[in-house]
Amino acid sequence: MSRLRTLSDPEHLPALRAEYLHRNPAIGLGTMDLPPRILLLYGSLRERSFSRLAVEESARLLQLFGCETRIFDPSDLPLPDQIAGDDHPAVHELREHSLWSEGQVWCSPERHGQMTGIMKAQIDHLPLAYKGLRPTQGRTLAVMQVCAGSQSFNTVNTLRVLGRWMRKVTVPNQSSMAKAYEEFDEAGRMKPSAYYDRIVDVMEELVRFTVLLRPHADQLVDRYSERVERDQPVETPADKAGIASE
Repeated sequence: MSRLRTLSDPEHLPALRAEYLHRNPAIGLGTMDLPPRILLLYGSLRERSFSRLAVEESARLLQLFGCETRIFDPSDLPLPDQIAGDDHPAVHELREHSLWSEGQVWCSPERHGQMTGIMKAQIDHLPLAYKGLRPTQGRTLAVMQVCAGSQSFNTVNTLRVLGRWMRKVTVPNQSSMAKAYEEFDEAGRMKPSAYYDRIVDVMEELVRFTVLLRPHADQLVDRYSERVERDQPVETPADKAGIASE
C-alpha cells in the first residue's frame, strides 16, 4: 500500500502566467542532470483540505521546474508513541520518503494560532537519526500555511523553528494564505492572485537552494561531535592540518 497521493492534471497550471516564468530557476547554480527530489507534507485530513490543495499546486510547479515530487497522505498515520517503537507501516513509509528527498515542503493550516496536530505528528515521526541515516539533516525546506481568516505567520514561524531544530536549510521566502477558502475554485485549483504568485516565488527559491546545496549536502552536516561519537578520525593528520596535539 502506497500512501502517496496521485497528482491530478500535473501539467495544467491555469493561474500561471508562463511568459514571466523561468522554466529552470536554478540555471547556473548546479546540475539538473538528476531531478531534485521533493517531499511535500500537508496538515489537514478534510476532504477539501486547503493545505493539501496548496501542496498540490506547489507540486505541479516543482514538476514544471524539473523536480520529482511525492505528496504523503497522513490519513492513517498514528500519533507519536501510540504504537510501541512507532512500528507502523505509515511511519516507516514516511521515513523512507524523507530519506529519499533532497528538499521538502511543509504546509499546515493554522488552528488556534498554531500548526495542526496532524502536521506536528508527521514532523515528530522524523527523527534526527534513523538506522544510521539522517531523514532530515541537510535537506532544504520551504514552509507555507493556509488561514481561515486574516493572514497570520504563527504557523510558518513555528515550522521554521522546527526546520532549524531538525538541521534543515529553510529557504528565506514563505507563503501565508489568508481566507484560503476564497482562493480555490470548485475543482480545487488555485485562482490567479498575489497568493499564487508567492507560492511560485517560494517554489522557485526551493529549487534554487536545493540545486545549489546538492553537491555540499554531506559536508554541511559533517560534525566534529558526531565524528568523536563514531570514533571516526579525519583522514588528514592533525599535524598536517596545523593543529598542535599534546
